[in-house]
Amino acid sequence: MKFGFWYCKDPDKFKRTRQNREQIIRIIEEVLVALYAELHRHLGGSVVPRILWRYLERSESDLIERFSNYPEFEDFYTRPRNTLDEYLELHTIVEGVQTAEALPYFIYRLMRGAYIFENLAYLELRYTPYLRTNPNLDQSRRIEQMTEIAQIVGRSSRLKEYPIVSSQILCMHSKLPYEVNRAIVDLAAQMPENICAIDLAGGDAYYGERMEEFIELFEYARSLNIKATCHLYETEGHYPELLPFLNRIGHGIQIPLRYPHLLKEVAQRKQCLEVCPTTYLKTGTLQEIRQLKQVFDQCFDAGVDIAICTDNAGLNDVRLPFEYETLLTQDVIGFEELQACQDAAFRHAFAWQYAQRPASLLDRLLKSEAS
Repeated sequence: MKFGFWYCKDPDKFKRTRQNREQIIRIIEEVLVALYAELHRHLGGSVVPRILWRYLERSESDLIERFSNYPEFEDFYTRPRNTLDEYLELHTIVEGVQTAEALPYFIYRLMRGAYIFENLAYLELRYTPYLRTNPNLDQSRRIEQMTEIAQIVGRSSRLKEYPIVSSQILCMHSKLPYEVNRAIVDLAAQMPENICAIDLAGGDAYYGERMEEFIELFEYARSLNIKATCHLYETEGHYPELLPFLNRIGHGIQIPLRYPHLLKEVAQRKQCLEVCPTTYLKTGTLQEIRQLKQVFDQCFDAGVDIAICTDNAGLNDVRLPFEYETLLTQDVIGFEELQACQDAAFRHAFAWQYAQRPASLLDRLLKSEAS
């Protein structure tokens, strides 16, 4: 009696083999469908334009009056910008509507899409909690409300029907006062079950005049055993003094492009670059995707890990598998390099507690069945 690649003369043994195979198939279908890890995704920029448009319609928002129809809105929301500053202005649209009441609506749809359309097994959502609080409150009360925001994001991102391992990265912001940024670090320390790290965002061109302040905050986070990443070396910001405080580097593409002498120490610290290909076209940082070939080649040569990410999946009109496909079809990387980046994403994930990525577990199950 033949069954695939197996040959069995014992009917009882064949029956057990078939039952085992069917059980493994069920596990693969129900549990191990998701395969990828996303380390750099902003809560605000992840909202798909159609979902945002429907929310604005239902809530009768004044924002919708700026556009005559949905195609006009989608074009405005997803078209490339000339600079990073212009690109970041789009975040304010979503931040203004992602209130405590609205966050479950947006996060449910975000997690559903991430699981069904992107095969994500792991997702780190980053955002600035202060910018989701009630702007009519004074600063101290808004700081208090940040705890509620983080709790809502935590509850809303844990869905039985879309089983993604998820955690939050709280972003300090280059345009927020010191007191707010320090409170963001404190909040991360108070909620390790929901928050895995801190970040600094808001445009790396603005860090310089407050560098001592940001170094102090990263030192403070380290004293509390909080992991850290930072939007750094994305465009013009050249701040090597921040690098020693980071576990990962948000973007970091200007290191191999303009400051390759730094790659050796990045490799020694075992830091990973969070590279978001489509973003650099949307912000005018790069003119074509093939310019990233130098980034990948130099990092691989220097032993620096890269995790491929989407950054703002909604604003960029892209999903993680599309980023993979673009890099492959444009000959930026090959399949072996893609595999290395996918492995690196799980290896550097702040809240992934398993020794292997899901694809390795699936491979082990299949080998166990064959034996």
